[in-house]
Parts: sequence; C-alpha cells; structure tokens
Amino acid sequence: MEVTNLPTTIAGQSSFPWLSSIVLLPSIGALIMPLLPKEEKGNSSTARNLAIGFLAFDFLLIAYVFAIFFNKQSTDLQLVERINWVPSIGLEWSLGADGISAPLVVLSGLITLLSAAASWNIKKKTRLYFALLLVQASAQALVFLSQDFLLFFLAWELELVPVYLLIAIWGGNRRLYAATKFILYTALASLLILISGLALAFSGDSFTLNLSELAVKSYSGAFGILCYLGFLIGFGVKLPIFPLHTWLPDAHGEANAPVSMLLAGVLLKMGGYALLRFNVQILPEAHLILAPALIVIGIVNIIYGALNAFAQDNVKRRIACSSVSHMGFVLLGIGAIDALGISGAMLQMISHGLIAAAMFFVTGSFYERTNTLSIPNMGGLAKVLPITFALFLISSLASLALPGMSGFVSEITVFLGITSQESFTSIFRAITILIAAIGLVLTPIYLLSMCRRVFFGPRIPALAITKEMNSRELTIGLSLLVPTLVIGFWPRIAIDLYETSTNALADGLLSHNVTSLTQALQLS
Repeated sequence: MEVTNLPTTIAGQSSFPWLSSIVLLPSIGALIMPLLPKEEKGNSSTARNLAIGFLAFDFLLIAYVFAIFFNKQSTDLQLVERINWVPSIGLEWSLGADGISAPLVVLSGLITLLSAAASWNIKKKTRLYFALLLVQASAQALVFLSQDFLLFFLAWELELVPVYLLIAIWGGNRRLYAATKFILYTALASLLILISGLALAFSGDSFTLNLSELAVKSYSGAFGILCYLGFLIGFGVKLPIFPLHTWLPDAHGEANAPVSMLLAGVLLKMGGYALLRFNVQILPEAHLILAPALIVIGIVNIIYGALNAFAQDNVKRRIACSSVSHMGFVLLGIGAIDALGISGAMLQMISHGLIAAAMFFVTGSFYERTNTLSIPNMGGLAKVLPITFALFLISSLASLALPGMSGFVSEITVFLGITSQESFTSIFRAITILIAAIGLVLTPIYLLSMCRRVFFGPRIPALAITKEMNSRELTIGLSLLVPTLVIGFWPRIAIDLYETSTNALADGLLSHNVTSLTQALQLS
C-alpha cells in the first residue's frame, strides 16, 4: 500500500503521514483507556490526564503541521495521503487539506482539548467518558480531512455515536429524550447524504468516490438539483437550518457543558463545511440556481432563532437558539456566491465556534456552583462571581457582534458579500440586508437581558455563597475569548488560512455563471 504525500512549496517533499497521525492519535488514546486500572469512585485523574495528554499532543501536532507544511497560497489539496483500503467497493483512505478544511481542523483540535479540560469534575464512568471524547476528536478530524466520499460518510456517522452516548449517559433529567431525538434527526439526514453521494459517484461514464474527481464532473438539470437538495437537507440538520433545528435546544439543554462546547463549537461547523465542500464545490450549477433560496433560509434562521431565544428561560437553551440565529449568517455567506460572502461564512464558523464554546463553558461553570440554569431562579451573581460575570459578558458582547471582536468582522463581511453581488436584484439585496439587520438588533436584547437577569437584580439567598472560578477554568475561558479579540482586531490571521481556497470557490462559481449565460444567449 502506497502513501502519497504531496509536497508544499514551503517545506518541500515529506513522506510522513501527518494527516493520518492527526486523525488516529486520539483513537490510540481511546484504545489505551480500557487498559487503565479501574479507579475508585470520585477519582478520575488517570483517565482524565491521559485524555488531556493525547488531545494536547494532537493539537500541538495540528498546529505544527499547518504552520510548517501547509501553504496558504495554494489552491490545491496538500499533504495528500491515499491508501487503497477496500478495493472491492472503491473505498480509499484518502486524506487532504486545503483552506476550507485546515482552519476547522485547528478549531476542532482546540475546542476538543478545552472540552476535556472542562470535564475535570466528571466522576461517573470516567474511562468511558474520556474514551468517547478521544473517539470524537478522531471522527471530527476525519470529517474535515476526508477526500473519499465513503470515508467522509463513515466519519460523519462515527461522530454521532460518542455524542449520543455523552448526552444519554452524562446528560440531565431528560437526557434519553434529547439523545434519541438527536440520533433520529441526524441518522435520517445521513440517509439523504448517502443516497446523494452515491448518485454522484455512479453518474457519468465512470464510478468514483474521490471528491476531487467528483468535482470535475458535470451535474446539470434536475439530477444536480435533486442531489443538491438531498445534501442541503442532510447537512442542514447538523448546521442546523429551520425547521430541522428542533433537536438542538433539547440536546444543549440536557448535555453537560463540555459536550455543549463540542456541539456548538465543532458539530454545527461540520454542516457548514459540508455545504461548501459538496453543494458549492461539487454542485456549482445547482448552487447558482438555488443560492437565493439558501439566502431566504438564512434570513429565516436569523429571525426565528432570535425570536425563539426570547422564549427560553433556560440559559443553555437560550444560547442554543442564538446558535440557530448565528448559523443563519453562514447560509447567507454561502448563498452570496462571491468571494467576500464565502469568506464571511468561513469566518463566521470560526468565530461562532469560539464564542459559543466560551458561552457554554462559562454557563457550565456557574451551573456547577448554583445547580440551576433557570433564569428566573438566578440573580445577583455578579457580586459573588465577578470573574465569571466578566467572561460571560465578554462572550455575550462577542456574540452580539460588538466592533473589535470576531463576530463583528464575520457578520459585516457577510453583509458586504450580499451587497456586492450583482447577480441579485437591488430589491432582493436590500430586503435581505434589512431583515438580517433586524436579527442583529434582536441579538443584544435577548443576550443582555439574560446577563441582567442572571447577574444583577436582587440576590437569591440560596446563591449567596458560591466559589469563584479557579485558575484552570479561567485559563479555559481565556483560551476561547482571547482568539475572538485577536481575530476582531487582526482578522487577517484567520482569513489568510482560507482566503485562497474561498476565492477559488467563488471563481469556480463565476466561471459556471458565465458559461450558463453564454449558453442562454446562444440558445436565444
């Protein structure tokens, strides 16, 4: 079996399977976990330290590989590895990275590591818990790096299992309901993904599962649109898009804080990534036709998510609904069909991953101290938890797109992408901006009102004596919030990672648009 590793222009030829190492390293830790001696009740240090050690080393490996071997100026797949895994069905162990996948792999590695560190107080079935986190880390990386459709699909399915178990075993009172709803929605959506992907693989004169080879085929007419819709629904459940989002508030409401960090910080981004990889890159003709519909769905997400957040009296459910609203901007950027809009969609995924993970982490921190997430049952916490309040307020300000933070840069980039796209009529662009701007107005209202009710007002006597964040928790919070400030003031640090690839995607859409117009003129 031959492993082909394409060189970059920076580091030259390298024969080491870097991407396979990134994917498989956490799984090795998961295989070691059952060999650990059974710990006494209340002692989770061995399993926890092993998981954090493997995830820390994996994140350092990710940072090293993409800092040294990844060429940000190249539009080609880099660090490619291809192993003929199961020849009878055409399945390859095919990995590769470009500007769309690289920043999300970095984001995934960071948030998974911090999620494990946030699980410090897990006492129940610790070996299983941390083994599931390690398997989840491998599955997430494999989703972003797979260049074979069947391998991508297997990774997409694999990451559902740890999340289901993490919610079902370590969740709240309604954890089985939330976990079952999550798995039903995502499993049924996966069926559409499989059917659409295999339809593309069998189309044309040759069968292929390789994503690069699928991208050079032409899928016009009703066939391309049907496959596009299959992918849109399948990936839209994970994004999530209205009305396929209803699993999300329940999952967040019942999951513990570290699992919510993974859900908001990584899993939702898989949906956005897959839309760019399949709907935009492989099905550009269908995307040009359905892009306006994608923008309409994005607007509905923004407004509905914001309005639904007002109705939530549970802190985590309110933040979950805000995620539905914020992921609407990803749909707007993807639907903008130009470089600026797609760039904004990528930046929004990175920004929201950091901000939402920070909000859920801080929420989990004060839940451990108050044993409640009910907004009406809290008040006056700012005086007894000043550091917690400061971190929650900063993450809320970042979420409402305060200038100087990453959320502002990403959302304004999406708006500029919509306004600069001349393929849409002026009226359509104006209505889109106007309605989406209403969502921007609603966001600070429901977030700041939540801050006021939780941290100010009369102090609840039962919450009068609480312990402030310790140094470990403060480090986790700052590790998520500092990057949002850095990106807010210096967005090029994130944009440079993906700009070449998003520009190439936009150029591909433009060339198909020009070709379609030329053909229409010839027919007329």
